[in-house]
Amino acid sequence: MTAQQTAIVTGAASGLGMATARLLAKRPDLHVVVLDIQDEAGTRLAQELGGSFVHTDITDESQAIEAIESAVSVAPLRYLVNCAGGGWGSRTIGRDGEYTSAHPLGNFAKTMALNVLGTFNMTRIAATAMSRNTPDVNGERGSIVNTASVAAFEGQIGQVAYAAAKAGIVGMTLPLARDLAAAGIRVNTVAPGTFETPPMMAVDATIRQSLGDAVPFPKRLGSPPEFAELVSHLLSNPYINGETIRIDGAIRMGPK
Repeated sequence: MTAQQTAIVTGAASGLGMATARLLAKRPDLHVVVLDIQDEAGTRLAQELGGSFVHTDITDESQAIEAIESAVSVAPLRYLVNCAGGGWGSRTIGRDGEYTSAHPLGNFAKTMALNVLGTFNMTRIAATAMSRNTPDVNGERGSIVNTASVAAFEGQIGQVAYAAAKAGIVGMTLPLARDLAAAGIRVNTVAPGTFETPPMMAVDATIRQSLGDAVPFPKRLGSPPEFAELVSHLLSNPYINGETIRIDGAIRMGPK
């Protein structure tokens, strides 16, 4: 079956984005466009899925437009999933009372740019392309899912930049949904807890086990395919709009 529409997944070369791209690629009507700055892994995944890869810095306007145009050249863009993100850990002040030991301002700015600016940049460009689509029976022209974190609600010590950035994504969700309602475009956000992503799997196994044990139920880390299943549902359920949904096994993070 020839793809009738396209889906873009940012940060798709690993972790949550990769699982999402793989799940969406199972739909015969979808051509999945993998966006990442990891060229080798991104190209390999696109080949595996029968999709395409575009090297994209999501904070760059021209690269975002190029990626969207690449998708539209195959078929109308119907879905965008923003999984690209990340951050640095640092306390607000140092222990020595020196200004130079305070949280590096550059790291704070980079974290905000990657998560908030990058997510908004991709959303505004993708939504512009989606607005040109023929609406479906529900009047919908597109669906967007962004990725926040439980840190947006319970930021831990040393997470001020990351928590602020993810809270920014949560804060954008409802206004974006309202902005884009007239165009028939839905926007939702997923806030994952502790998941088996590459950074987490690089942590000592004993620490990973303790993190899993801290989850009320089920007592384990989340798996990327579970995240992907929720994203897929949000993309397709026509009445879920403007929502942030946690997927975390009922965990509420402590200060440390």
